[in-house]
Amino acid sequence: MYYSVSETIFAQKLIMISIQKFTFNPFQENTYIIADENKDCLIIDPGCSNANENKILLDYISSQSLTPLMLLNTHCHIDHVLGNHLINKTFGLKLYAHANEVPVLASGNAVSSMYGVPYITSPDIEVFVTEEEGISFSGKKIQVIHAPGHSPGSICFYFEEEGFIIGGDVLFYNSIGRTDLPLGDHGTLLNSIKNKLFKLPEATVVYSGHGPQTTIGHEVKTNPFLQ
Repeated sequence: MYYSVSETIFAQKLIMISIQKFTFNPFQENTYIIADENKDCLIIDPGCSNANENKILLDYISSQSLTPLMLLNTHCHIDHVLGNHLINKTFGLKLYAHANEVPVLASGNAVSSMYGVPYITSPDIEVFVTEEEGISFSGKKIQVIHAPGHSPGSICFYFEEEGFIIGGDVLFYNSIGRTDLPLGDHGTLLNSIKNKLFKLPEATVVYSGHGPQTTIGHEVKTNPFLQ
């Protein structure tokens, strides 16, 4: 089963950015394709885990005549990297992620065996993403926010002009990322959310790695883990 939700956002400079969400794999992980008006796109956390899900993702890219420019991981837990090999092989894209995710990605085969999830080994991280450099897309810099706790190299991609963030498993609708996995830390995650994400404008839309979207303002006011 998968779910697809799309939105189109107009930035202040009237550049059109579209967000396409697919929910894949047994963990119900959210995969995102961010595209601009030139049909260039980012593929973030491809979680497709079987032939049908692979086809859904590739058919969408083809049907929209998109040109993928980057393969990005917010973090490298198994549910977020199941489609990395597919995207790397199909489009020849390097994997971008935080350097602290190297050991997490390296555990992929062992974790997939533990959960019984088929997994073709992801390519290694070739480009280490940092807060200082961010990433470039559609002629501008997209801010990278390092928000560890759920995973040591968890990062969020903040599209300031468009008013949204691709948040991975840091912050969810009325919840937060789990911290009982290896290299997770509860206190570190709370600090990341309070000191980084909660500094963003309240209207900022958060597209999370699982579940529905939310806003910073909603979570500041109601998230039971952060009151």
